[in-house]
Amino acid sequence: MCLDFSLHLMPVVNDHSKELRFKIVYCGAGLSGKTTNLRYIYQRLGQEMRGELISLATSHDRTLFFDFLPIHASLINGYHTKFQLYTVPGQVIFGATRQMVLKGVDGLVFVVDSDPSKMEQNKAAFEAMCVNIRDNGDLPTSIPIVIQFNKRDVPGAVPLEHLQELFTSPDYPVPSFEAVADTGYNVFTTLSAISQQLIERFFANHGETASQA
Repeated sequence: MCLDFSLHLMPVVNDHSKELRFKIVYCGAGLSGKTTNLRYIYQRLGQEMRGELISLATSHDRTLFFDFLPIHASLINGYHTKFQLYTVPGQVIFGATRQMVLKGVDGLVFVVDSDPSKMEQNKAAFEAMCVNIRDNGDLPTSIPIVIQFNKRDVPGAVPLEHLQELFTSPDYPVPSFEAVADTGYNVFTTLSAISQQLIERFFANHGETASQA
């Protein structure tokens, strides 16, 4: 796959608050564990590290998001790195909502449900995400992504090797992690991996060197 970073918008720089904001969106099939990831992260961050958890809900779907600013954030020319975390509805029919949330995304976490009965929904959700990204004028391969293989504790979970064959490619290697979001297993590992990708990419594109707060 060919990577084309030129099509993707860069993070938002706020000169007033001295913040560099990265938007991270958790995608995946319905009930795959996207909301569980965000709620676990939110509940375990101190109040000084996070903003308000907000849910935008209709009768059919909901979108959750909140901000958090790590205490030991990297500095880029005096700017703190701030991450905005979002989820999107997983059902294919909610494409318009999902496309709106994916507008301006900097990084993606795709949450895969390891239940064997969910494989078709996983694949449909991945394809729908790619379609929404293209409709927003980006290439799916231009946006950093981490794959989380969630619900590894379900009975008869799909073998990891098979999941990797479906959702990763030797031509486009991406970080992937087994997880159990209900217990928090590898929830922060997943978040750390996508955050690190975003920071390193920004430095590489701007020739900057990070310093620690």
